[in-house]
Amino acid sequence: MVTSCPAAILKIMSEQQRDTRTEWKRLLNYRWMVRNFPYFLFLSALAVLYIYNGHYADKTVRNINKVNRELKELQYEYKTLKADVMFRSKQSELAKSVEIFGLKEAVSVPYLLKDSVDYSGRRGQTGISRK
Repeated sequence: MVTSCPAAILKIMSEQQRDTRTEWKRLLNYRWMVRNFPYFLFLSALAVLYIYNGHYADKTVRNINKVNRELKELQYEYKTLKADVMFRSKQSELAKSVEIFGLKEAVSVPYLLKDSVDYSGRRGQTGISRK
């Protein structure tokens, strides 16, 4: 027998609400809380580790970006200094820079010095010769 009376429907709904309230009360009683305390503690520890891991990852990313910026800056400085050294080591620039010390570029062929002792045991020619 099915009744479509609104009072019967309300009565069934109120019984269901009462059942859910008693379920909640039953679930949240003291014995249940004490028994599941280690599980809640474990979940709390996992939450703290999750938050820590997120902060640690952010810190690591910031550190990596900082090191990359420093590396690029050092690479630019290296390239600049290398270009400067290459420019200054050209013969014409070197001659200009040592001119203030009174040094001049040699115009004659350099002398070739020969050793008077041949390392094979024989004596060689002595003296200075020109190339």
